[in-house]
Amino acid sequence: MMRSARYALTLTLAAGSVAGASVCAAAQSTATTADAIYINGKVLTVDAGNRTAEAVAVRDGRIQAVGRKGEIEALAGPGTRVVDLQGKTMIPGFVDAHSHFLSTGAAAAFSVDLSSAPVGNVKSIDEIVARLKRKAESTPKGEWILGNGYDDTLVAEKRHPTRADLDRASTDHPIFIRHVSGHFAVANSKALELAQLTRNTPNPQGGEFRRDAAGELNGVLEETTALAPVAARIPALSREQNLEAIRKATEIYTAKGVTTAQDGAFGNPKLLPMLQDAAAQGQLQVRLVVWPTAPVAKALIDGKAEFHSPDPQLLRIGATKIFSDGSIQGYTGYLSEPYHVHAPGKDDSYRGYPTMPRDQLAALVLEQHKAGRQIAIHGNGDAAIDDILFAFSEAQKAFPRPDARHVIVHSQTARDDQLDKMKALGVIPSFFVLHTYYWGDRHRDVFLGPQRAMRISPLESALKRDVRFTIHTDTPVVPMDPLRLMWSAVNRISSSGKVIGAAERITATQALRAVTIDSAWQSFEENSRGSIEPGKLADFAILSASPLDDPARIKDIQVFETIVGGKTLYSR
Repeated sequence: MMRSARYALTLTLAAGSVAGASVCAAAQSTATTADAIYINGKVLTVDAGNRTAEAVAVRDGRIQAVGRKGEIEALAGPGTRVVDLQGKTMIPGFVDAHSHFLSTGAAAAFSVDLSSAPVGNVKSIDEIVARLKRKAESTPKGEWILGNGYDDTLVAEKRHPTRADLDRASTDHPIFIRHVSGHFAVANSKALELAQLTRNTPNPQGGEFRRDAAGELNGVLEETTALAPVAARIPALSREQNLEAIRKATEIYTAKGVTTAQDGAFGNPKLLPMLQDAAAQGQLQVRLVVWPTAPVAKALIDGKAEFHSPDPQLLRIGATKIFSDGSIQGYTGYLSEPYHVHAPGKDDSYRGYPTMPRDQLAALVLEQHKAGRQIAIHGNGDAAIDDILFAFSEAQKAFPRPDARHVIVHSQTARDDQLDKMKALGVIPSFFVLHTYYWGDRHRDVFLGPQRAMRISPLESALKRDVRFTIHTDTPVVPMDPLRLMWSAVNRISSSGKVIGAAERITATQALRAVTIDSAWQSFEENSRGSIEPGKLADFAILSASPLDDPARIKDIQVFETIVGGKTLYSR
């Protein structure tokens, strides 16, 4: 990224960022001193020209000016706080394109960590049992034990734990542990009993209660509809526990430079008042975009649920979230061709399955689209993406809407013809490109095979078609780490050090835009955040080095400070 030869001080407010701003008002701001100025650093503005500046002035929680050091210093008065960046790099705060904010905080605060490498160190089912047993020993009899993040492909046994395994940890406590993908869980006998699930319980649509050779439930619950009966029995978090989840999630996100977070599948309308109160009382400090699931969105549309944000710049409702398939690494992603190595218990023709039939998906999309809602649909397998594009296309035919900005979340195995359709429909693929690091080797060797694995998250193919996209972490599926996310998009290196699809790499500048201004644009927020320009919110991350200087070392850069609305929320 090159700095323009003449990057003059700009005091004119960004177009549309402040309602009613006039040239006169902008001119008057030259006589107004800044609350804070940041000097002696490298400022990556991520504006339309990808320009680099020397300093930034902030006033009233917004960016007042961007330019050269001397020009910005002229805005300082007796009460101005002068921040010496000491050569560090300032970028726009990271804008989260897709994750699960509340679940991340709740998992960190209240669940047993069962992650394997490279996230954790669990190596076997016996270790999972031992961790749950230790938790049970310190938990009153009858209370739930929750676990999070186990991976059947990374434990020595190469299988899911079963109810019998979890019963070894405790039969006095109901136990429920979630798979790293979020699409599976395992329940012990006590939890299955409370949920009234027996061998005679039929499988739900779009899910499965797995069984042993004798036909008994083995405790493995496949996909959301199968998890739901057990999850519904888990006591809801108290108000104070939810506030603790918010505090914990805020710590996790801001420590990584995130200033706008997302709750990407908000399914409980009863929690909306809690979020509103948390925002009004200053307990929610990071900006949050809530994606309601389709039932919650319908309740809001029909007036059966209410939401009144005290500050839409801090908390607001975003796209309606729908699921079209499951997880490729869980063998529930819906592919057009069979899995490379067939799933246990399935034949060679098995290719996963959709969450719902195509016509049902199309009807659900039409309902939300007609109501004027933005829609974000989870789709990993290319057959699922076919269904999603069909649904979006039919909705637009029935009720044309320019700039709807519908999203396909993950878009893991998108084909070139599907990218062409996304371009034609104005659909945004949000790529989970961290798959190249966390699951790349297994996609190549087990799930997809070499040819399809090299094309997962086809970023460069999207760029060639001028398809604007975002990239995301899907936290808590993998840790919140936008710099590692950028590194994955630029390098596409697996956890074993192998390159997964060199042809789909993008540049560091393109990756930076994908986690800032493009993610803001995905949520219709490009006029208020995502770049460092006058009039926008003063949301910044201060880094130890520029992510544009050495693509191989982006993941090693440290976040020194995270600033939201001019206020420091994290300092290293």
